[in-house]
Amino acid sequence: MIEKKENIYEKIILIGIINQQQPLEKVDEYLKELAFLAETAGGQVVKQFVQKLDKPNPKTFLGSGKLEEIRQYIIENKVDIVIFDDELSPAQQKNLEKILQIKIMDRTRLILDIFAQRAQTSYARTQVELAQYQYLLPRLTGMWTHLERQRGGIGMRGPGETEIETDRRIIRDKIALLKKKLIAIDKQMATQRSNRGKMVRAALVGYTNVGKSTLMNVLSKSDVFAENKLFATLDTTVRKIVVHNIPFLLTDTVGFIRKLPTQLIESFKSTLNEVTEADLLIHVVDISHPNFEEHMQTVQQILAEIKAADKPSVIVFNKVDLLPDTEQNRLDNLNKTWLAKKQSPTVFISAVKKNNIEELKNILYTEVRKIHIKRFPYNDFLYPDLEL
Repeated sequence: MIEKKENIYEKIILIGIINQQQPLEKVDEYLKELAFLAETAGGQVVKQFVQKLDKPNPKTFLGSGKLEEIRQYIIENKVDIVIFDDELSPAQQKNLEKILQIKIMDRTRLILDIFAQRAQTSYARTQVELAQYQYLLPRLTGMWTHLERQRGGIGMRGPGETEIETDRRIIRDKIALLKKKLIAIDKQMATQRSNRGKMVRAALVGYTNVGKSTLMNVLSKSDVFAENKLFATLDTTVRKIVVHNIPFLLTDTVGFIRKLPTQLIESFKSTLNEVTEADLLIHVVDISHPNFEEHMQTVQQILAEIKAADKPSVIVFNKVDLLPDTEQNRLDNLNKTWLAKKQSPTVFISAVKKNNIEELKNILYTEVRKIHIKRFPYNDFLYPDLEL
């Protein structure tokens, strides 16, 4: 857990590696995102280190010379945490803690920590707790957890059982209990979804911090929590929207991110069911981000993992107000490039400034109405063609 102690943030070093898949330019961008994650968690990034490696050292991830350079910096600057952009194996984490004598985290653990801070409802907290235990289980040899001995005592320990073996058993029991709890909640949520009737359902999807919750507030005239931080929203929110007299349900979902931990995808499957069961996906993109195309690819990859990539979709390029004047020509030309070849309708908006919201509503009306006509072919007289 990253903490803020006596108004002093924990000092953090970030580590990345350069290879054929990750040239220097990409590593710089990835470390910027990792820094944003660290600051979201409550830390202060004081230094970044990168090393060119064909593949990470299986024992220590980095080379010995780079580790010595990092160790000296830690001593001289009283650093609190070292965070790696890539997932560390249990052995790598254990060896690094021995060499650097400091708390070692990887990207996965940092994201889990942020989710733990952000979870508001009992359901979200249960999902995050399950993901944390699944991450922790194979790493018990390298970190002592001092878990509460809920099953300890006379007659409860096997002969010769070590403390770590006991902890493993406790964690496995907790994982089993949390899974049972989630199954029960999942059934309730499935019932809630079925009770919504056959109304058309749309889901907001996109990379984290692209403005999905802000857009939800604009379209629904509600007050969903929105903040300029990664993973500001974990809990699913559903609102009834009426556009030009046609109603549909709009769901705001958790944001995606590069290298989203598999534990989170697994434990948040029920939340992601809102995406898999949606009739229409509204893919929100931060057009002001220099790597927005890579973010779109990440979202598409995760949608493919949960078997939702082939759904009808609308691409909403948000934050046009943050583009500098010099970028306006690029914006004007986007529809003439590869985006124009996409079958999905596209629109450029600013959810904060409410630019082009009416154009977005017109597109949503058209797409929702197509689905509605297929579902209720004899009830179309309820929604006659309106002048757009």
